[in-house]
Amino acid sequence: VQLVESGGEVVRPGGSLRLSCATSGFSFTDYSMNWVRRAPGKEFEWVSGIAADGQTGYGGSVKGRFAISRDIAKNILYLQMSDLMPEDTAMYYCAKSQGTTLTDRLHEYNFWGQGTQVTVSS
Repeated sequence: VQLVESGGEVVRPGGSLRLSCATSGFSFTDYSMNWVRRAPGKEFEWVSGIAADGQTGYGGSVKGRFAISRDIAKNILYLQMSDLMPEDTAMYYCAKSQGTTLTDRLHEYNFWGQGTQVTVSS
């Protein structure tokens, strides 16, 4: 199993960004996937998830601004981020769950990528 994030960069407040997570070694139809972030000096925060059946979920701080999606044929997970705020500055990780359903319990994720840095600043 491999997870490789990309797409992080410096963006101005109000801007948009799309993160990608290229995966291999498993199928999205067998496991749920997640985006998790960690801001400097803070705990890990679950951002969004997509279950094996396609059901999606979002953390309260990003609901309505972020959208998770996946390309099953290409094995790529995406996170479209809009209306970005300085508080969204963090390292963003994609993580694979051990099961098929949505969960925000980080200890249930068995594989993580190396992360991609998003910085929102004017």
